Amino acid sequence: MPLFGKKPTETEEAKVEFEMTGLTEDEVTSEADVQAVMEKYDRESNVRLWDGIPKTVVRYMLVAFAVYSILLNFGLDWETRIERASFVGILVFLIFIVFPSRKGAGKKRNYIPWYDVILAVLGGGSYFYFVLNLDSIIANTIRLTPVQIAIGIVGVVVTLEACRRAVGIPIVIVSSCFIIYMLFFAGKPLAINIYNLFYTTEGVIGTPIRACSTFIVLFVIFGAFLERTGISQFFIELANSIAGGSSGGPAKVAVISSALCGMVSGSSVGNTVTTGSVTIPMMKKNGYRPEFAGAVEAASSTGGQIMPPIMGAAAFLMVEYTSFEYGFIAARAVLPAALYFAGIFIAVHLEAKRMGLKGLSRDQLPKFGKLFVRKGYLLLPLVLLVVMIMKTTMSLAAIIATACAIVVSMFSKDTRINIHKFFDALENGARSTLTVGIACAVAGTIACVITTTGIGNKLISAIVSLSGGQIFIAMVLTMLTCIVLGMGVPTTANYVIMATTCAPILIRMGMATLSAHMFVFYFGIVADITPPVALAAYAGSAIAKSKPMKTAINASMLAIAAFIVPYCFGLNPALLFVDCTVLQAIQATVTALIGVFGVAAGLRGYVFSNLRVWQRLALIVGGLTLVYPGTLTDIIGIVLVALICVISKAAGKKNHPDVPAEAA
Repeated sequence: MPLFGKKPTETEEAKVEFEMTGLTEDEVTSEADVQAVMEKYDRESNVRLWDGIPKTVVRYMLVAFAVYSILLNFGLDWETRIERASFVGILVFLIFIVFPSRKGAGKKRNYIPWYDVILAVLGGGSYFYFVLNLDSIIANTIRLTPVQIAIGIVGVVVTLEACRRAVGIPIVIVSSCFIIYMLFFAGKPLAINIYNLFYTTEGVIGTPIRACSTFIVLFVIFGAFLERTGISQFFIELANSIAGGSSGGPAKVAVISSALCGMVSGSSVGNTVTTGSVTIPMMKKNGYRPEFAGAVEAASSTGGQIMPPIMGAAAFLMVEYTSFEYGFIAARAVLPAALYFAGIFIAVHLEAKRMGLKGLSRDQLPKFGKLFVRKGYLLLPLVLLVVMIMKTTMSLAAIIATACAIVVSMFSKDTRINIHKFFDALENGARSTLTVGIACAVAGTIACVITTTGIGNKLISAIVSLSGGQIFIAMVLTMLTCIVLGMGVPTTANYVIMATTCAPILIRMGMATLSAHMFVFYFGIVADITPPVALAAYAGSAIAKSKPMKTAINASMLAIAAFIVPYCFGLNPALLFVDCTVLQAIQATVTALIGVFGVAAGLRGYVFSNLRVWQRLALIVGGLTLVYPGTLTDIIGIVLVALICVISKAAGKKNHPDVPAEAA
């Protein structure tokens, strides 16, 4: 589910020039193949097909929604419930226009079945009934009339159906289970339950929708304009200039470019497919195994959602749930994100050394200095965004950065945002908001049930009891819960569920507030590459033409830092620069980096030479001991990692260091 703009539908937007990659045109995945993979693994790509006048009408409906969303923040000064209900009403209406009832049902051009028209009117109309009758509903509070109860039920049910179409069935199942509990087992009258779910800011128009209608939608639009400047191709070229010529260069290019592109696109699946259409064939041609190539792209693209300054939508929701400023959260997310990609980069480098892989010809690669002079101005909107976030509100920062993106695009004819591209950006931004927004609305129903029925306290008590008061056990249980709920559930919705259930458990057991929320945030994201439902990994395997499960396992191994780093900052908040001295922060950083290296090297089975089984186990154990804060565990971990490195170095020299070790 993309956060920042619609992912490119034309593969040339994600491609570097053929002479730079060393690929022929046949070796780059075709646009048709890319679209087929997107439709299979990315729900948002399954949309109705429109031509002619209907296409124009739908296009400008989406443009109008984008403009309306901007006006909600910078023009209209309405009551909170009117703003949120109208936002969701338009959202639901447009989803039934854009998304068919099932995959493949929208292939008939310029066709929408009668029942979808009825659902669009009923869904949107229920929210606008709320808007038009707000005063009487507020005056009567829980004393709803039978008509108002019926409208509330219709609104919730149609919203769930809209979410199923745009996002998928898993989150709908989770939400439905919570709602059923609320209606039949919480012991409250139907009118009170419907009032809480539909007519208050505790339900569908709750905190998640507040974040979506104020912060998220504006950053989505910013990302759509930023993509129109051609920044994705600049990121790929930049990665080639930095790492393309080193050992196993194409894989390192994939790590760097996917981290940067994923930061902007916000979609692990979308970024895996679009950038992977070029990087995966490059890696395979360089000598990497197909399942490894697909895994590198999937793991790197998934990590883009944790890359500051533009993180996933969950980061904006984190502002709401923790009361920390976005700049504070983004600054403290830098080191964990760096460790995540360091782990993938180390694994890629060791695999290249183990297999004796070379880099791309430096004569075919762009020069960093010349490239930066020629296209470096494209980074100005991102730089300005960071500066403005620190100085003003997020909404204003997003708008100013968007204006900057339009201005810098004028510097070159190739990147210039003309009127056509301007409306394209608004349309794509609105289209991307549909999936994020409806996920936020449904997540609001889950949060409502948790907070109004008391089930949240029951869950907290159960997990505290099950863990025996041990924070580490509670962290493991929370991790498993996040991954299971994150399988097929958008990061935003997963974070809302975890922020209202599991994060309070960790906080009650002594974990710092930011650490607890970052912990559930990370494990909600890695579900995209964790078997059995690893959509990003499966998308990578489709491009690489490898076995899906084997690719997913490789992706999980590559992204091992995502499974380790949350424990690091959960047990030692110094890794987030929270409640620590400079010396403590440095110590936490160094030990975490060594720990990530140890585990990555142990899983790959290579440092300076191929490792024996006991050496791999020693490296993994040494890396894991560095996770737990404490001088003794740090010393044990460093000694183990250093010892195996020395042994491997000696073995490498003994076995002719100039000859690459044979692939295992």
